[in-house]
Amino acid sequence: MTLTFLGTGTSFGVPVVGCDCPRCTSPDPRDRRTRHGALVQADGKALLVDTPPELRLQLLRAGAPKIDAVWFTHGHADHSHGIDDLRAINAGRPGPLPAFADADGAAMLAERFAYIFGDPGPPRGRSRPWVDLRVVEGEDPVEAAGFGVAPLSLPHGDMQTLGFRIGDLGYVPDAQDVPRGVIDALAGVDVLVLCALWFGRPHPAHLNIERAVELAAEIGARITYLTHLTHRVSHAELCRRLPESVRPAYDGLAERIR
Repeated sequence: MTLTFLGTGTSFGVPVVGCDCPRCTSPDPRDRRTRHGALVQADGKALLVDTPPELRLQLLRAGAPKIDAVWFTHGHADHSHGIDDLRAINAGRPGPLPAFADADGAAMLAERFAYIFGDPGPPRGRSRPWVDLRVVEGEDPVEAAGFGVAPLSLPHGDMQTLGFRIGDLGYVPDAQDVPRGVIDALAGVDVLVLCALWFGRPHPAHLNIERAVELAAEIGARITYLTHLTHRVSHAELCRRLPESVRPAYDGLAERIR
């Protein structure tokens, strides 16, 4: 199984429009972070995690893989507003593209993208994505793109986000902390992904880097990747300051999972 990071930045992305800080003007390509997205691939199947605004460009950079299903972590704009790019994925499919979200995420998507979800049938006379949105409830694993996906519900400000475990991969998207039950569910993973904004002050809806490092040590994965990074930290600085088993992700990074 391979995990590919399509986008590793926050809702602003990096560089931030109008900012001339050292990170936003960095010549290091690993400091250029598009909005959050990822691919999980194995045995010719691919699960797309989120549909960020740069989705088309991200998928082209990743080799335009065939997508078999989408996992929406939640409905915030930086995680969903590239959804219209699913039209090109539909073009190679005989039916709708399966997509998964929790109840709140599904409701947010249906409200924001009524032109997609207001009509359950195939597009008629107009170009729009054809998506079969399925609501994930509880903790029982679901089958998505041929993977057995164990849902993980995480607090994110006044809402929940939907992380997951697939085999030896644990994935924690936007979250202000990780509940004990989720920590236990992640025991024994080989690769762990945690959101983390910056060093220093806590955030009401996201982990900071210090808390992410604590969680990484407690869960004990072989390697933990930090994503959803802001322009306050450079890739090189993170490499210097993080423990050996914790590394910053960057756009395009691919990691093999045992």
